[in-house]
Amino acid sequence: MNSDKQYYVYLLTNKSNSVIYCGVTNDLVRRVYEHKYKLVEGFTKKYNVNKLVYYEIFKNIEGAILREKQIKGWVREKKNALVLSMNPNWNDLYESIL
Repeated sequence: MNSDKQYYVYLLTNKSNSVIYCGVTNDLVRRVYEHKYKLVEGFTKKYNVNKLVYYEIFKNIEGAILREKQIKGWVREKKNALVLSMNPNWNDLYESIL
């Protein structure tokens, strides 16, 4: 087993920060790229959700999936507070992960 593998829980929003999407991936750069260029069918493509505003890193997929489910169950205010804790200006963090 490769212990160097990393997994990410991430939050994306749209230009006006009115929608939040929570996802999990093992390749954050690739996954955000897919959202940005609308290569993924579904919610994020439909609502132009492509701005990375928050992410967490995990060593195992189980922990990442549990965290994703936890965040998805939160009310919007709690998700907003999570973003603010890392990214108070709601900047797009994509360039910082390249």
